Formats: sequence, C-alpha cells, structure tokens
Amino acid sequence: MKCREMEAGRTDRRAVLMTLAATALGRAGTAAAAETGVTDKGIKVGQSAVFTGPAKDFGVDYKAGIALYFDRINKAGGVFERKLELVSLDDAYEPKKTAENTARLIDEEKVFALIGYVATGNLIAAMPLAEKAGVPMFAPLVGTTSFRTTHNRYLFHVRASYETELRKIVGHLATLGITNIAVIYQNSAFGKSNLETCLQIAQGLKVKVVESVPMEIAATDAKAQVAQLTKARPGAVVMIVAGKMVEVFLRDYRAAGAASPLYTISVGITDAPGSAQRLNGGIEGLVTANIVPSPQASRMPIVVDYRKDRTDAGAKIDSYTMLEGYIAARVFVEGLKRAGRNLTREAFIKAMEDMGTTKFGDFPVQYGPNNHNGSNFVDLEMYTRTGSLRR
Repeated sequence: MKCREMEAGRTDRRAVLMTLAATALGRAGTAAAAETGVTDKGIKVGQSAVFTGPAKDFGVDYKAGIALYFDRINKAGGVFERKLELVSLDDAYEPKKTAENTARLIDEEKVFALIGYVATGNLIAAMPLAEKAGVPMFAPLVGTTSFRTTHNRYLFHVRASYETELRKIVGHLATLGITNIAVIYQNSAFGKSNLETCLQIAQGLKVKVVESVPMEIAATDAKAQVAQLTKARPGAVVMIVAGKMVEVFLRDYRAAGAASPLYTISVGITDAPGSAQRLNGGIEGLVTANIVPSPQASRMPIVVDYRKDRTDAGAKIDSYTMLEGYIAARVFVEGLKRAGRNLTREAFIKAMEDMGTTKFGDFPVQYGPNNHNGSNFVDLEMYTRTGSLRR
C-alpha cells in the first residue's frame, strides 16, 4: 500500500513539474515572439516624413532608398525569414503632424522601430514619444548638433552631423584665405540651430560672419535677402537652407549679378538636374557638402550595389538622398541581423552599440555604447551647369 502511495506521489510530482516546465517554455516562446512589431513572418518599421509641399523631394527620395534596400533583403528571404514592412506617413514638414503620425505608428500600427524621419523640428516633435515608448529611432535625415552632443540610447544616426559639414565648408574657406562670410539660413529650428553652430565654428577659425539673413521655408522671392547679403560684400555665402528655397535664392542671387561664391550643406539640393534645368544652368559653381559618396561613384562597392538594385527595380529616382536612404537601411538591417533570431528592441540597441567600426561596401560607420553618431564622411563637390558634380 505504501509503495503504491509513494509511486502515486512521484507521479503527481512529475505531472506538476512537467506542467510547470511546459508553462515556462510557453512563456519563453511567447516572450521571444511577442516584441511589438515582430512576428514569425515580418518586422514592421514606421516612418513619418515630408512627401508633399516644397521640401517633398527629401522624404520621397529618402523613402525610395530605404525601400530599395528593404526590397533587396525581402527578395533574399528577409531577416531570419522575416520580411521587412515599411509604413510611411506624410507629415508635410509640419512638426505637429509628425507627432501625430508618430503616435499612430507606435500606438496603432505597432511598429518595431522608426526610421527615415526628416528635418530638425520634426525630430524634436517625435523623440519624446519614441523615448517614452522605448522605440528605437533610426537614421533621421537630420544632422543638427544638439542631437549629437546629448546621448540618447534610442536614437541612432548614420549621416555625418551638420557641424561636421559646416566645419568642412568654413575650414575650406579659411584655407583659401576667405576670412569674411555671410550666411543665409532657413527661419526654422533647423536653420537657427545650425546658424549658431556655424557662428561658433567661424569664430574658432577666425572667420568673421559679416551678415546672417533668415529666409522663410515657403518663400517665392529672395530679392530682399540678396540685397542685404550683397551690401555686406562677403567673400563667400554659406547657405543653411533646404529644398525649393535653394532654387529661389539662387535664381534671385544670379539675377542680381552677385559674385561671391556659394556653399551649401548636404540638404540644399535634392534634384540637381531638375534644379539646373529650372535655373537655366544657374546651379553652376555652387559648392555642396555631401555626406555620402556620389551615386555615380562606381569605384565604391556600396554604390555598385545601389546602382544594380536601382536597375533591377526600374527605379526612376537617382539622387544623393536616395543613396543615403539605401545606406541607412543597410546599416539598420545589419543591426537586425546582429540582434539575432529572438529580436527585441533591447537586443537591437545592444547589437548596434556592439557594432564598433564597420565598413559597408567601403562606407565606414562607427557605433558604441556612448556613440550613436555613425558616420563622419563629408566631401565637397561643385555643381556644373547641367547639375552634375565634380571635385
């Protein structure tokens, strides 16, 4: 009788242990597959960017580059058999709309991460929401210094900072012996913050900023700004403006016969051939900072990949901004791969921070626990009459 009781007790204990083990395994399996935006078959990624209005080329081209690389990965079977899904919403360059879109992407679309945001003010509006939800914000098309000097564990950059671009431009001018410059800047958070950065750099290099003039984003006329800058007689003009504003300023600057050389940061021109045509060649001589290689630089493997994927996809867009999006997506996917099959946001953040110094087709990036800035690549090139670039 005692033997039967003992055997029954052992059986009961085994049953309890098996139940507990099954429950634990079930919970572990659920945890591994329960990260927001991640399923056995897909990874959902969200984007809010400008797809309409005067600055739409930035959002359209950046999205096209991200989607191009995502398509490449999906055709190859995805990341650990998970296909990448990009959900893109238009914010029309308005920070308030960006905040609304970000809330929707996080709360309703349930995305794993955010990618490809555009503009300083828009990123300012979105970051508190991303931080509160613990959602990684990856590769915004923003180089504003303030986002680089304060470490944020959820924010990862790929492009070089505007400070790096402006230091390259002003340093180049100082080397040429040009010690007095003027600045035309966009009347926005982007323009004002980078004007301050430019002033600090100029002061450090003993270059005097003789005039700084604001310009509205939707401006259709720049005659007053041109007159003010011309009166100051600078040795060069640095442009901290983006999109259609550049064309408006260039048109009126050339029409006034102003002769001081012009320099712009990377977000100045997106559709160079189109700008050249609309300005009847007036883009000629404009020097630009670029934070990715030329999309025509076939000497670089990453550009070779980009051009092949464009051809295979029949893509019509071809620009520095599209290439930047392509590179950003490639770095993002590498982070996903390194995070492993049991993908979580925390695993992705750790994988990015553990990446160290890496090259993607000869394009170098560097990340660490206290460094989310990615790239310092900046080059200066000059536009020709047709919108092509030469060094």
